[in-house]
Amino acid sequence: MRENLYIRIGSQDSDPIQWLITAEGETDEIASGELANKDRLSELTEKAKSRTVKVIINGADVRLHSLTVPGKSERAIKAAAPYMLEDDLADDVEKLFFAFASKPKNHLGDENCFCAVIAHQQIDIWLTWFNDADIIVKAMLPDFLALPLIEDNWTTLAINQQILIRSEVWQGFVVNDTISELVFKQLLTDQEEPQQLTTYSPIEVDEDLFTIAAMPEELPLLLLAKGYETQPFNLLQGEYLVKEQRSPEITNWLWVAGVAVIALLLNLTGKVVELNQLNSKYEQVSENIKTDYKKAFPQTKRVRLTTVRRQINSKLAEFGAATTDSGLLAMLEKVQPAFAQVPKLKPESLRFDAKRKELRLAVTASDYQSFEQFKQLLEQAALTVETGAQNNQGDVVTGSFNIRSKS
Repeated sequence: MRENLYIRIGSQDSDPIQWLITAEGETDEIASGELANKDRLSELTEKAKSRTVKVIINGADVRLHSLTVPGKSERAIKAAAPYMLEDDLADDVEKLFFAFASKPKNHLGDENCFCAVIAHQQIDIWLTWFNDADIIVKAMLPDFLALPLIEDNWTTLAINQQILIRSEVWQGFVVNDTISELVFKQLLTDQEEPQQLTTYSPIEVDEDLFTIAAMPEELPLLLLAKGYETQPFNLLQGEYLVKEQRSPEITNWLWVAGVAVIALLLNLTGKVVELNQLNSKYEQVSENIKTDYKKAFPQTKRVRLTTVRRQINSKLAEFGAATTDSGLLAMLEKVQPAFAQVPKLKPESLRFDAKRKELRLAVTASDYQSFEQFKQLLEQAALTVETGAQNNQGDVVTGSFNIRSKS
């Protein structure tokens, strides 16, 4: 079962950092704790490697806005929104990052643009902390947006000498507990009726301003983790979007080439079976077989339907699909681990001599040591290796290998 690592960070280097591990679909914590400051983030590096990291940021650094922007194009609306807010912003538009959210469900207003505004500098600082700790972060969420949403209610949570308040579906704020009463009075002075307030931790408020409903206490970060899973918004978008990293085994061109050849050959075999079963469509299937065969083997000038099965079996044998240990696919399987262990050495071209059962590689590397290391690994894999001439071309060393199976 996939596990998540939630990390709540503050704005300053010295702010404590809370962390929590949960399993998807479960409501209980697996582990939790608190770090003294950002310099201790590396203590979470190992925990982060096998889990999805979800960061909860201090909502005091974020301002949420909902506005009506003329236009039908989503791109045009997003481009215009920062300048419509310019007079309300504390800094220049160029120094701020605007992250956009979808229209919240059940929103009754005319607003068509919902955005979170934060300083580029602050995001860069946070991402630097995690980069230094070798922790990959793909999602960030302001803490108050992870609080439960209750219609016509404010929801509050006390954590780390701060009070988080979610006042609407796309609105919230954070105040220090020492000035919370003053802030509440300023916000609610003109309100005729007491504000409905649902609290998830004990806080002191003016009872003339609020009608309080106290909920059972629980670990603050666990409550935020539950709310995080219901919130689709992610602050890391646009230039901060983290792209998925594919593993070297998947992107390795040798494996891609092998899979592509196998797929084409299997497709051709299926066409042959279809030919035998569908006599009424003989001509159509025949043309399909010829076309696919030429795609797989473009050097073939003439395709004889009567010998396609034999030709396919022959090609499969050449590519190592038979029991031989010296075919192309079998040799690629032995060569691939050496490429993975010597990342500085890169293939430039590949040729396979079916008669000699020999794989010929042209490669490049940044140093001569990579060639020797690669050769040793191939010999350990029971391969016979002949090294060609190696030439130094500036920062790149070029060379070649002729590789055969010892069996």
